[in-house]
Amino acid sequence: MVISAEPLIYGLIFISVLAIVEGIYLSIFGKSISLNNRVNRRLEMLEKGGGREQVLEQLRKEMGQHIKSRSIPIYSILAEKAQKANIAFTPPQLIMMMGVLAVLAFVGLTVGTGASIAIRAVIAVLMGVGGVFVWVNNKAKKRLSMLEEQLPEAVELMVRSLRVGHPFAAALGIVSNEVPDPLGSEMGVISDENAYGRDVGEALKAMAERLDMQDMRFLAVAVTIQQTSGGNLAEILDGLAKVIRSRFKLFRRVRAITAEAKWSGMFLSVFPLAALVGINVIQPDYYTDVKETAAFIPACLVVAAFLVVNVFVMRALVNIKV
Repeated sequence: MVISAEPLIYGLIFISVLAIVEGIYLSIFGKSISLNNRVNRRLEMLEKGGGREQVLEQLRKEMGQHIKSRSIPIYSILAEKAQKANIAFTPPQLIMMMGVLAVLAFVGLTVGTGASIAIRAVIAVLMGVGGVFVWVNNKAKKRLSMLEEQLPEAVELMVRSLRVGHPFAAALGIVSNEVPDPLGSEMGVISDENAYGRDVGEALKAMAERLDMQDMRFLAVAVTIQQTSGGNLAEILDGLAKVIRSRFKLFRRVRAITAEAKWSGMFLSVFPLAALVGINVIQPDYYTDVKETAAFIPACLVVAAFLVVNVFVMRALVNIKV
């Protein structure tokens, strides 16, 4: 029995594609673009000599460039994710990255496998497009998760600033200087926009819609109501911080309760494909006797349809709305 190494090579090439994207991204934009950096990107850009207006314009351009490019056919599949991830690459650069990665994947497949040119080309394109999509999707999930975790702390910092006598604009500035990315730069942009005349409630609402964050919508509504009706903003935000923390704890609890079901669903979805690959690797002629029969192709289509339906059903069972 001879076990082929080609599936392992495919996996290693795809992992290499993801590593190349991340490496190029950090090389071009520097370590401050990483979400793990303690100094937020806006402050680092200001420290490097960029004017406040120039930095604001650059950050606003990055925050809004992806959603404006949803009409591009290939790019439309990841425009919303790239928007939430706040990818600094422009849409043409991301599309170019897909092409470069597809070429590199094709070279790797040519060197490491004996597949035909057509198969190598198709797999290389899938790896190029899929690699960028997986990378952007992971960035978006990580960034939104960090924003949700940072928001209650930022609101509590605003509350402490307001209680010692600072105006709300100054409280926003303190948050933008003290909180690391991703929330630090987001609040810094709102602070700068407010300094240049934009209504802070409108800026917060635009940020909430762009990120599709319910807790940020609560903050925008609270600030807007206080601006129009008056009241003690510190007390309003203190109550909001408690509500956000309670929601965050509830989300974590639901996630913990459904974790086993999610992994079971993932296993049940992936296992048939893994079993198919394993059978073809261990015994390539396993289906030789039946694949020429008339029922083979219809049976394969039925199985594929059931696998696709299984994915959606499993996702619906564990997607609990809170």
